[in-house]
Amino acid sequence: MQAWIPITILAAFSQNLRFMLQKRLKDTRLSATGATFARFVYSAPLVALLMAAYFVLSGHEVPRPEARFFLFASVGGIAQILATICVVALFAERNFAVGITFKKTEVVLTALTGLLVLGEGVKLAGALAIVIGFLGLILLSDPPEGGQGWRRFFNKAAALGLGAGLLFSFSAIGYRGASLSLDVDDVISRAGFTLAVVTAFQSLVMATWMALREKGEIRRVFAAWRVGVLVGLSSMIGSFCWFTAFTLQNAALVKALGQIELLFSYAATIFVFREKVSGREYGGTALILVSVLMLVLFLK
Repeated sequence: MQAWIPITILAAFSQNLRFMLQKRLKDTRLSATGATFARFVYSAPLVALLMAAYFVLSGHEVPRPEARFFLFASVGGIAQILATICVVALFAERNFAVGITFKKTEVVLTALTGLLVLGEGVKLAGALAIVIGFLGLILLSDPPEGGQGWRRFFNKAAALGLGAGLLFSFSAIGYRGASLSLDVDDVISRAGFTLAVVTAFQSLVMATWMALREKGEIRRVFAAWRVGVLVGLSSMIGSFCWFTAFTLQNAALVKALGQIELLFSYAATIFVFREKVSGREYGGTALILVSVLMLVLFLK
């Protein structure tokens, strides 16, 4: 099995855990922006310390980024901030599992963005797996309460989900572009350095925004430090795995395999949040899992 596959699965598990914790923060204490800020402000110092220790102990040279790195990293960082806010807000519209599933439009959008920006395509098996997964998403677009005409599929939840998917696709391509622009061979150095720079940048941007637009929210984020630290830890593990996978493999294929996160999200929905799941939602998830199995079987 190629290394990027188990790394991606661990990334998906950690990401799902982080979204669970952020949902708790959103439900009980913080705004969508505050719950998003918690992810970055608590993970940034952990990543910085980890990478500093790695460079000292391993003897690897710290990468020297050029302008191309900062362009890709900043675009990816801003896109990830906005995408995460969309997902946290989406939890108020639909159950946890459907909220996570909606953002999986990023898989198709990452493939398209990767083709346009990095010139990376996918083979036939990968493309077919992506299409099957997208068909599963269509089954999830219709809200439980129904609706009339176009509103059944084009509603606030769908808009937030599609917005998150598009923004996460820009984020994935931005991070892969930034990592690949570093003139070093060591995968951990590339992925870790990119992650450290991006999380520090994201923390600074969000702190500035919240100080100007959401008075008192920064204080509330630090008051919720018990859950916040767990958000930061799970975010650091997940992000490091994502960055490493993006360095090893085409971003579209990494995101496609990352749909296994849906297994974890449905387990959380049923056993942790005690939310109901409809037959249609199970059907959509089944199609997405088929796409994951295709990737594992055909991309060895």
